[in-house]
Amino acid sequence: MKTLQETLDSTDKRLTYYEQIPTVIYSESSDAAIAIAREIAALVKEKEKNNQNAVLGLATGSTPTGVYDELIRLHEEEGLSFKNVITFNLDEYYPIEPDSLQSYVRFMNEHLFNHIDIPKDQIHIPDGTLAEDEVQDFCNEYEKKIKEAGGIDIQLLGIGRTGHIGFNEPGSRPDSLTRLITLDKITRKDAASDFFGEEYVPRRAITMGVGTIMSAKRIFLMAWGEGKAGIIRETVEGEIKESIPATYLQNHSNTTIVLDSAASQKLMRINTPWLLSSIVWDDDKLIRKAVVWLCQKLDKPILKLTDENYNENGMADLITSNGPAYNINIKIFNELQHTITGWPGGKPKADDTNRPERAQPFPKRAIVFSPHPDDDVISMGGTLIRLVDHGHEVHIAYQTSGNIAVFDDDVVRFADFVLDYSETFGMKEQKAEKLFRKVNEFLKNKQPGQVDSPEVKKIKGLIRRGEAKAGGRYCGVPDENMHFMEMPFYETGRVKKKPISDEDVQITVDLMRKVKPHQIYAAGDLSDPHGTHRVCLKAIFEALEVVKNDDWAKDCWVWLYRGAWQEWDVNEIEMAVPLSPQELIRKRRAIFKHQSQKDRPLFPGSDAREFWQRSEDRNRGTAKTYDALGLAEYEAIEGFVRYHF
Repeated sequence: MKTLQETLDSTDKRLTYYEQIPTVIYSESSDAAIAIAREIAALVKEKEKNNQNAVLGLATGSTPTGVYDELIRLHEEEGLSFKNVITFNLDEYYPIEPDSLQSYVRFMNEHLFNHIDIPKDQIHIPDGTLAEDEVQDFCNEYEKKIKEAGGIDIQLLGIGRTGHIGFNEPGSRPDSLTRLITLDKITRKDAASDFFGEEYVPRRAITMGVGTIMSAKRIFLMAWGEGKAGIIRETVEGEIKESIPATYLQNHSNTTIVLDSAASQKLMRINTPWLLSSIVWDDDKLIRKAVVWLCQKLDKPILKLTDENYNENGMADLITSNGPAYNINIKIFNELQHTITGWPGGKPKADDTNRPERAQPFPKRAIVFSPHPDDDVISMGGTLIRLVDHGHEVHIAYQTSGNIAVFDDDVVRFADFVLDYSETFGMKEQKAEKLFRKVNEFLKNKQPGQVDSPEVKKIKGLIRRGEAKAGGRYCGVPDENMHFMEMPFYETGRVKKKPISDEDVQITVDLMRKVKPHQIYAAGDLSDPHGTHRVCLKAIFEALEVVKNDDWAKDCWVWLYRGAWQEWDVNEIEMAVPLSPQELIRKRRAIFKHQSQKDRPLFPGSDAREFWQRSEDRNRGTAKTYDALGLAEYEAIEGFVRYHF
């Protein structure tokens, strides 16, 4: 694997003209994390050789965990020592106890410090237990200790949706130092899932200042996933402004932005490379993307684009190599037209040459994998109903219990129902009453963020299971075709999950081999802020590698859906399933069966709309885009991309 510098050196400089900070892109975040960890390891070894300390500025959150995993591996397997390392963490919530689930002290111990040989007195993390009148003195001392250590050699950063680095919110000054700050509303909303509710998120935090960060000799800012693509574009290509503190890094002489492919999608070199340099137009997907972009920029349908439109918008080379405009327009129009089908399982006895799904066999067996118990109907409920209506054998595989996303008062309500039921029908009520009292007592004394008791977790899981069954039945799927996988990685009782295991993969393999599907539908919605979709998809991909030589697998097609958190761009869609107004209402009613997620879900993410509203808006938005491109007008469209394994 190339080093960061080798990757930077190999980047076509013509495509980075508007990038104000050197930016490295890796296909996977795991590769990026390993590259950063190796940079850190090289520094530590070099300092050790010279009998010096390596001073690291460390970050928390999901972004740097891959770096810490690799550093632990280097320590355990390759003997990397951290005895000469001094660390300073960026920030900490205030007030907070160090053993709290959300404390960054606990985070760093669990993810790094407990697994390496760093001396405890060389670890520095802002103290969330101080009295308020002690905080400023502590912050002054923190700055002093950084200077006494010789300054930070390498500073790791993530980036928030507001562009904050550390907890330096919009409006932070470029010369600010370590201090107590008030958290932005968006930052608190993003942290709500960790604290099991926005009302429990501390309103303040202690953070290194922008000036403190800028004094580091080397800075790596990491960002993974499509959810960070917009703020990364602003940081790398936008102007320096107080409203986006990360843009201050443009003034740092030795900062590198490190991205995975998803986080880079809105950079010009990825999104619109034809505006930066002459390119070779030999990629059909790139041509389709460029034509759709041109239509949207000019607000014109495909078939009305002219040679002048292409020439005046950086696409003269495309006209020269593939033109005239008429030929390009017809080709892309037909490609998009052929993605549309009302037969997601294939139309029997029809010519399928230009259809996204094959006609035979018919009917098909299909597995719809649903990471949470409602993702199936939220993201592809219309297609699911259509598959059942057409007579296919549809199975739904609920990969996780979804038990952390249920409000505590729902548990009391259902436990109360069991007690009342047993009393009403004269059944043995001793066990029911004992359960009710045990659950009620636990929840009365439950602290914010505390992991649920086994009984509470089980009841929450059963609530979600009952809702999933109701939704599946409404779509026409029989009970025996609904599979509750309860993958072990999820069952921590916390937002943070365990890594995927062989057991998770084997459960997936076993179900595939039991059903022997002709179609698999899986969630490709990787902007899920809690990472569950990403892990569930990884389990499916690994399972497919195991079964790929099975006879049934050779005739199995895999379709990736989105909808809960984002939508496919039209230029990416390979199967577009149109929905009528009536079908959209049926989909909505299926979503409504998930009552615990209705009105106000426990983990809504940054989008204030309910899930059914997000889904319908995205489906309608896709339909409007097809319409604007000059294709047929539909009420809504669910889009899919095929995965080849």
